Amino acid sequence: MFDIVELSRLQFALTAMYHFLFVPLTLGMAFLLAIMETVYVLSGKQIYKDMTKFWGKLFAINFALGVATGLTMEFQFGTNWSYFSHYVGDIFGAPLAIEGLMAFFLESTLVGLFFFGWDRLGKVQHMAVTWFVALGSNLSALWILVANGWMQNPIASDFNFETMRMEMVSFSELVLNPVAQVKFVHTVAAGYTTGAMFVLGISAYYLLKGRDVAFAKRSFAIAASFGMAAVLSVIVLGDESGYEMGDVQKTKLAAIEAEWETQPAPAAFTLFGIPNQDKQENAFSIQIPYALGLIATRSVDTQVTGLKDLMAQHEVRIRNGMKAYQLLEELRAGNTDPGVRAEFNKTKQDLGYGLLLKRYTPNVSDATEAQIAQATKDSIPRVAPLYFAFRIMVACGVLMLAIIGLSFLSVVRGRIGQKKWLLRAALYGIPLPWIAVERAGLWRSTAVSRGLSVKCCRPRWRTLP
Repeated sequence: MFDIVELSRLQFALTAMYHFLFVPLTLGMAFLLAIMETVYVLSGKQIYKDMTKFWGKLFAINFALGVATGLTMEFQFGTNWSYFSHYVGDIFGAPLAIEGLMAFFLESTLVGLFFFGWDRLGKVQHMAVTWFVALGSNLSALWILVANGWMQNPIASDFNFETMRMEMVSFSELVLNPVAQVKFVHTVAAGYTTGAMFVLGISAYYLLKGRDVAFAKRSFAIAASFGMAAVLSVIVLGDESGYEMGDVQKTKLAAIEAEWETQPAPAAFTLFGIPNQDKQENAFSIQIPYALGLIATRSVDTQVTGLKDLMAQHEVRIRNGMKAYQLLEELRAGNTDPGVRAEFNKTKQDLGYGLLLKRYTPNVSDATEAQIAQATKDSIPRVAPLYFAFRIMVACGVLMLAIIGLSFLSVVRGRIGQKKWLLRAALYGIPLPWIAVERAGLWRSTAVSRGLSVKCCRPRWRTLP
C-alpha cells in the first residue's frame, strides 16, 4: 500500500514528466527558428522564411501544451506540497517568481509578436523578436533550475528554529550554486539536441517521400549542424554534471554507478551489472578498470565512496540529528540558554537526517536501534532504477551522436538524402531524446535520487501538510 507521501510524489513525478515532454522541444526549436530567420534576413531567400513559419507552427503547438502542463504542475506546490512551500518558500519561491515575472512574460509576449508580426514588423525587428523568444525560453530554464539546484545542493540558506523555516542568506550564492549552473547548461543542451533531432527526423521523412525536397534539405542541414554542436555539448556538460555530482552528491553518484564498496582509487566503472539492494551487492558486473575514478574525480588518487561507507556516515548524522531534534524541542519550549542554542547551531545541519526517523516514530529522540537502522537504509535511494536509467540515457546519447554525426557528415559532403538508411535512422530516432530525458536522464536522475531528504533540511514525508 502506498501512503499519502508516496502517492503525492508519484503524482508530482507524472505531472513533471508530462510537462517535460514539451520543455526540451521548446528550448531547441526556439533557437532553430532564430537561426532559420537569421539566414532569411541575411540571404533574402523566401524559402527560409517559409521554413521559419512552418516550424514555427509546430513550435506554437508545443509551446501552448508546455504552458498548460506547467501551470497544473505549479498547483501542486499549494496543495499536496503546501508545507514544503511554506518551509522553503523564502528560497525556493524567489527564482520561480522571477521566472514568471521576467522570463515567462517575456517569452509569452514575444511569441505573440512572432506569429502576428510578420506583416507589421520589419525583417530585422521580427528577427530580434525571434531571438528574444529563444532567450526567454532559456531564462525560464535558468530560474527553474536555480530552484531545482537548491534542492540538490541547499546552500545560501539557513534554518530558523523560531519560524521553523529555511531562510535565504545570499541571493547571489543561490543563483551561482554550482549544481544549478551545471544542471542549467546540461538541460538546455539536451533541449537543443531534442529540437535538432525533431527537425532532422521530420526533414528526413519529407526526403524519403520526395516532398518539398529543397525545403527539407535546408531544414536537414540546419538541424544537423546545430545538432552536432548540441549533442557534443550534452556529452561534455554531462561529464561536468557528473563531476559536480561526485563533489556534492556522493550518494547519488554511488547509486547511479551501483558502488556498494569503496574501491581503491581510481575506481573501476561498472559497464553493466545487476544491483541487489537487499544484499547490497551486484549479482553480476562487467567492469572497466580505473574508468569511474578518472571520470568522477579526474584524478588517480581520489576515492569514490561506496554506499556502505556512506550509510555508515549517515548513521552518525542520524544520531546527531536526534540530538539536534531534542535541542530544537527545548528551544521551541522556551529554553533561552545560550549554550543550548550554540549546541543546536552546531548540530542543526544533521536535523534532516534525524527527521528520517519520523517515518517510524513520533518521538525522534527516543528512537530504537532498529528504527535507526531502518532510517539508515532509507538514507540511500533505490539503486536499480537509477543504475539502469542512467545507462539508458547514455545509450540514447550514443545513438543520437551517431545519427547526428553521420547526418552532419552528409551535409558537409553535399550528399543530403542519398543514404536512405540514414534518413530512416533519423526518422526513427526522433523519440531518442525524449527517452533519454524522461525515462533515464535529467528528471529521473534528479527527482528520484534526490531521495528521502532535501539534504540537511527536511525528509520528504515531513513536507506534506
